[in-house]
Amino acid sequence: MELEGKVILITGANSGIGKASAELLAEAGMKCLLTARDEKKLDRLTERLPGAKAVVGDMIDPALPQRLVDTALEKFGRLDAVFNNAGVMNIGSIEEADLEALCSMVRLNFEAVVRMSYVALRHMKPQGNGFLINTSSLAGLKTFPHLGAYNGTKFAVEALTDALRMELAGSGVKVAVVEPGRTNTHLFDHWTEDQKFDPAQGMLEPEDVARCVRFILEQPEQVLIPRLLVVPARQPR
Repeated sequence: MELEGKVILITGANSGIGKASAELLAEAGMKCLLTARDEKKLDRLTERLPGAKAVVGDMIDPALPQRLVDTALEKFGRLDAVFNNAGVMNIGSIEEADLEALCSMVRLNFEAVVRMSYVALRHMKPQGNGFLINTSSLAGLKTFPHLGAYNGTKFAVEALTDALRMELAGSGVKVAVVEPGRTNTHLFDHWTEDQKFDPAQGMLEPEDVARCVRFILEQPEQVLIPRLLVVPARQPR
């Protein structure tokens, strides 16, 4: 896809991978529609990106996906790509995990991805072009103790993305997933010292993952990278 002048919707855009991707893709000439829950952070980011627009909202809201698509069409007259990136990571042992927090995570990490994907693709398929990228994780490929529910959401995102890609093959609409390993984002802020990974194995920066998102998008029409796993060079799989 030629990025100059194209319009991308990015969820979870006010920090981490979403923010880094918005900055990099705006630099490449894309027009960004950004959404997140933190209005102040979102406004600060939007002000720095040429032509960017913002919609404050919670992706758990079932009405938000359609409002986002409608806003893209109203403000830009088109919608070329969606980066489904919003997500959280709640962990804990069987005895200690907060069940309400886990179920809330499932709604954001998977249900919201389903809703946003289907709403966006119902717009893209009739127009015969478009791109959907979902954020999964190394945890969508490999299970870890205490991450059972999080693993479940990311395995589900992998399956959803693959099924949508197969359904849309030949339609002009591309679907892909990016699978980051340990990345320096807010997802790890609430981890205890006992839960944290060995720092000697390193972490990615959000900008590392953003470059992968851009790489997926920039491929020519006849090329699709359906999944891209990116991990710190010192992280064992």
